[in-house]
Amino acid sequence: MGYALRIYEAFKDDETKAKLLSEFIEQVEQVILNNQLSTRQDVTMSELKLTREIEQVRGEIKEVELKLTKEIEQVRADLTKEIEQVRGEIKEVELKLTKEIEQVRAGVKETEVRLTEKIHEVKISTIRWIVTLFITQTITIIGIIAGLFQVMK
Repeated sequence: MGYALRIYEAFKDDETKAKLLSEFIEQVEQVILNNQLSTRQDVTMSELKLTREIEQVRGEIKEVELKLTKEIEQVRADLTKEIEQVRGEIKEVELKLTKEIEQVRAGVKETEVRLTEKIHEVKISTIRWIVTLFITQTITIIGIIAGLFQVMK
């Protein structure tokens, strides 16, 4: 039983007051009911609006994610390119240094051969000098001995 009917029953002695009060209560109930419906509609509208905004934000997130993924792939590609370039430069330097090392080794070998030849020449020269000295000493000693024999005769 609604409030309007209760008010009417309570004031039925005075028909005018009862009618007036029951109509007023009925209007108040109607306004409250309308406000509740309006509020439910507002909630539904807000839900729809928020759902739409959530979907929009999800879309934006996907766009940002795709954009960042593309940027990451671009950075990876750039880094890979730079790494390959540096590797190429390292190989060039390595080849250059290998070539220089081989030249130095060849120079060292050449110097070693020349030094070996010089040492050999010095040895031969020294042996000649010693042999000449030995022969000279021997001749000198023979001469001294021959001179001694002549003096003794």
